[in-house]
Amino acid sequence: MTTPHQSDFVFLRRALELAQKGFGLTSPNPHVGAIVVDKEGNAVGEGFHTYDGVKHAEVLAIEQAGEKSRGATLYLNLEPCSHHGRTGPCVDAVIAAGITRVVACTPDPNPEVSGRGFAKLRHAGIQVASGLLEEEARSLNDAFAKYIRYRIPLVTLKAGMTLDGKIAPPPEYIAASTEPGKAGPTGGWITSEEARAHVQQLRHQHDAILVGVGTVIADNPLLTDRTGLPRRRPLLRVIMDSHLRLPLQSRVAQTAAEDVLVFCSFAEENKKQGLLDHGIQVEQVAPSGPDGRPDLEAICRKLAEREITSVMIEGGALVNWTALASGVADKVFFYYAPRILAGSGSVPFAAGPGFRRMSEAAHLKWFRLHRFGEDFAVEGYLRDPYLD
Repeated sequence: MTTPHQSDFVFLRRALELAQKGFGLTSPNPHVGAIVVDKEGNAVGEGFHTYDGVKHAEVLAIEQAGEKSRGATLYLNLEPCSHHGRTGPCVDAVIAAGITRVVACTPDPNPEVSGRGFAKLRHAGIQVASGLLEEEARSLNDAFAKYIRYRIPLVTLKAGMTLDGKIAPPPEYIAASTEPGKAGPTGGWITSEEARAHVQQLRHQHDAILVGVGTVIADNPLLTDRTGLPRRRPLLRVIMDSHLRLPLQSRVAQTAAEDVLVFCSFAEENKKQGLLDHGIQVEQVAPSGPDGRPDLEAICRKLAEREITSVMIEGGALVNWTALASGVADKVFFYYAPRILAGSGSVPFAAGPGFRRMSEAAHLKWFRLHRFGEDFAVEGYLRDPYLD
């Protein structure tokens, strides 16, 4: 790899910004942003990929640049594709445009094509540099990497809790709230408004959100993406519900428009028909154990069949434990408020048998910290979707 120019980082950061414009619009394809920079160092073309737009980011940028692409540098966050899909290979368009240098953050995570785009560009005499801003670029497409490698969605475990790991006070002290969907002491929120706004951003970046029916019964949430930003398809609201206890008067059921999917272990026909009549989809999967809960790994595979590449779990203590114990969770995003509930009756983040020794404990391989008002959050990976 040649020594990078300082401007390489500037233009790659712009490519990453462009790629993020595809949030909610790109899945099951990767997020890609591209920028063409002429020999004088001027940006002359930009593009980002959206699934319905069909054309890939580099093609859009080259088309915008026109003849100025000759002798120019192409910056993008992901290796140009070298295979035929819904479009022809992007490397062919790059070569035909007269681009003389390509700078990309990461190779394609698809092991069947990874590196082939770079190789074809080099064979055509184009300089190729990669590996810059790789960490940011990998994080941007972690769901695509997991899905394309294993045909299963990336699962993020999200929770808002106190410093002592409690997601709610004792049930008997949770007073009825006039505003459904609230959690915490007397119906109040645990985390700050800034943290809750960021949760909506996370929802927008995911294809599906998953909770247990207990959360629906206790909190009556909507489970929607309320960013107001465009989506190619609605956020799929997924509910684990062993015996189809989902109340038809709940806000989820009342607002269902083929965007609510219930996974059950036992499907009593009358209950199932009632849900179907409300526009709620129902699928039965085998239970994972004696408690009769639907198998979470089987649910993830069913979701992958629907081209769901990312799932965020916002469940209660039992669902959280199931996600950890089953090994389904790939990533965590934990929001912490500067509060301490204490007390043995308070609801912990995860409730289950527990890991028997420290060596068995779930361990973050990589993490970063975020600040949201008075709260902070830990984002980290339990497994690397590019390697594991």
